[in-house]
This record gives sequence, C-alpha cells and structure tokens, in this order.
Amino acid sequence: MPPTARLTFWPLRVAHADGMADVLADRRLHEFIGGEPDSPERLRARYGRMTAGSPRPAEVWLNWVVRLEDEARLVGTVQATVVDRTAEVAWLVGVPWQGRGIAQEAARALADSLAQGPVETLIAHIHPGHHASAAVARAAGLAPTDQWHDGEVRWERGLGT
Repeated sequence: MPPTARLTFWPLRVAHADGMADVLADRRLHEFIGGEPDSPERLRARYGRMTAGSPRPAEVWLNWVVRLEDEARLVGTVQATVVDRTAEVAWLVGVPWQGRGIAQEAARALADSLAQGPVETLIAHIHPGHHASAAVARAAGLAPTDQWHDGEVRWERGLGT
C-alpha cells in the first residue's frame, strides 16, 4: 500500500508481534469486538497464522501494520479479506493514537489501494454503538446498509470497477 502524508503501511510479519502487543494491550480496544488483549506469544502465533494466508483457495488475506512516521512507531493495523471481488475491511488504532484521524487516514488509504485492483465492493461490519468506527467507515466512503451480521451493521461501498 502506498504511504499517506503521515503513515506508512508494512505488510504484516510475525516480527511485528512484540511491538504490536503494546499497541493492542488496552482492554478498551475490545469493548465492541470482545475478547481480551493477546500476550506477545499469542500475538506471534496469531500473526503466524495470518501471514500463512487463508486455507481457502478463493480467499486472500491482506494485512498491514500502520506506522506513524513522525513518531517512528507502529500504531495499528488495516486488513482486507478478499473473496469474489468483495473485500471485507477492518482497521484498528491503539488507544493513545485515537482521535487524531489516523484510522480515517489509514482506512481511506486501504480503500483507495483496493480500488486499484479487481475489488468491486468494500464491506465492513460495525457495532451500532461504535460511533468512532462508523466515522472511520464514512471517511473511507462506506455507508450503512439495512443488513445485519452477528449484531453488527453491514457497511458498504461500491468501487465502480
């Protein structure tokens, strides 16, 4: 993914787990998605599975860590799961960096990057009470639909390809 004014995107690697464990350690990140923060060991194992790729031949996993250049540190992730020209996208920015437009900038960059390929539709599933994530989705050009999945609203954006 190309960089933005403040951010660079590095393909996810197992070696990122130690640095990302600190970024993702705040329990508030799990308020809407459930679970709890992973230890560095569990995050290394999860990143190992993620970097191995999907076991489904028709599904592609794209994962990047987000680096805030003026602080020279990792601050979050963006990801897309692509199946049949549809990409389900997600973003996560550590609590200390929230409220600075980083997630919006990263999500827009992800959407713009996916628009350059064979992807025709972006989707995201967002908890109806997660107003910050809804604002990020709007900034990336997604709009809520009347569809629900596991208690979350499906947001969508056609890329016009």
